[in-house]
Amino acid sequence: MFTRLALSIALVAMLPAVASAHGPSRQKVTQTIEINAPADKVWAVVGNFQDMSWHPAFKKTEGTGGNEPNATRKLTLDGGATIDEKLIKYNAEGKSLSYEITAVDVKVVPVSNYSSTISVTGEGDKSTVEWKGAFYRGYVNNDPPPELNDEAAVKAITGVYEAGLAALKKKLEGG
Repeated sequence: MFTRLALSIALVAMLPAVASAHGPSRQKVTQTIEINAPADKVWAVVGNFQDMSWHPAFKKTEGTGGNEPNATRKLTLDGGATIDEKLIKYNAEGKSLSYEITAVDVKVVPVSNYSSTISVTGEGDKSTVEWKGAFYRGYVNNDPPPELNDEAAVKAITGVYEAGLAALKKKLEGG
């Protein structure tokens, strides 16, 4: 009886340590931009999963499967690093596509378990593009190094989205 009581007290005493030892939390980034172009024209550019040439970070896009679910693409950056992605959902009528990263070196993009959606809505000659993603930091254990922590992951994805949306606006507005 005494042994059981001592064990119970020891387990209760350890609870605060267990509660504070948690892994990473899912991070989210959403960026939007208004473009002076009809939604159909904007979707014609962003709606092709096999073509990311509108984004300045990607020097080459190779893929298979078109815009069908499970289609794949490999994005090549300056310097030769690559990002492999898979199309999860494609809705041409709703002007939305969702994809996930299936392979990337965390030194290139400091994230893991990344999924994203790009959608286009419009009214007349104006469109809004929303790019949102959810992911975990690149280092999934406790005490990540600074280059693989939550802040680094959010900063990297925010930068990708901002640069891409600015380039898309420039391309479509002819600027």
